[in-house]
Amino acid sequence: MSQDKNSVTLRILEREYQFSSPIEQRDQLMNAARFLDGRMKEIRDSGRVVGTERIAVMAALNLAFELLNDDKNTSSADSSRLSQLKYRIEEVLASDSQLELT
Repeated sequence: MSQDKNSVTLRILEREYQFSSPIEQRDQLMNAARFLDGRMKEIRDSGRVVGTERIAVMAALNLAFELLNDDKNTSSADSSRLSQLKYRIEEVLASDSQLELT
């Protein structure tokens, strides 16, 4: 079975996930996944948070906090880009029924 040319496999916290991505954004998506994977591993390795779902929520909360605090110092172009990124993440999570963090 051939893989869709817009499909990319991302490995986050030792699990693989399939996502669709425009080819020109594939590297950015892979960099974001590596960044998220690193953050989640830091939280997991701290030993204070147990369970993949809780680790994911903690990572998301930390990143959202950083974005909101940095948003006060960003340009309108940066704010627009962050809004687009937020929309894309929400869209992927809403449409990916197999994404189950346990």
